[in-house]
Amino acid sequence: MPESSIDSPGVGRAEDVGSFGRFHELPVEQMPAEMRDAYEFTLGLRTVVPGPHRIWIANPTLSRTIVPTGEYFQTKSTLSKGEIEIVTNVINGQWGAAYANYEHEHIGEQLGQLPAEQVERLIAGLPAQFEDPRHQIVYELSLTLAQRRVVPVGLFRRAQAVLGDAGIVDVTVLMGWFTMVSLTLMAYDVPSSAQPFDRTRI
Repeated sequence: MPESSIDSPGVGRAEDVGSFGRFHELPVEQMPAEMRDAYEFTLGLRTVVPGPHRIWIANPTLSRTIVPTGEYFQTKSTLSKGEIEIVTNVINGQWGAAYANYEHEHIGEQLGQLPAEQVERLIAGLPAQFEDPRHQIVYELSLTLAQRRVVPVGLFRRAQAVLGDAGIVDVTVLMGWFTMVSLTLMAYDVPSSAQPFDRTRI
């Protein structure tokens, strides 16, 4: 009978469990100077250090290049919060990162003001329908891209007419952003139940 994987050397060790999935967070006062600078930079732009940002600060130089993109989608995007959450839940649902899906199911409903049933369908990969024509075209475009399908000319023209080229670019880059988010959370096996290490600062 094969040996159980839990008994195998190097599998299931306590040191593999950090404070945020597999990531071992440091209190702010213990962070090396560059990491603390990246943390403060994120805090300055976002007012919090959310989700994967808490991991990205382990690579301070890269973190500082990433943060402004997230801040852009919070404050300057051509997409509404509801439209952003449609894209987010479509791509998060495709990747299946537990923490991202759990967080954005609630964010989509509460901040994006999307119907709960439609958010659930986005995450589950089931057909969804939106009354708002912008919401519907954002959904159709992001779902097509998430499924690695060619965007038909007709769909592209409809998206261009409703969103403009700036809106199409927002959709595609946002999908890349949440792919990056999802892969980070999956690499560190962050569960949906993960809680901040230091609730006052992170």
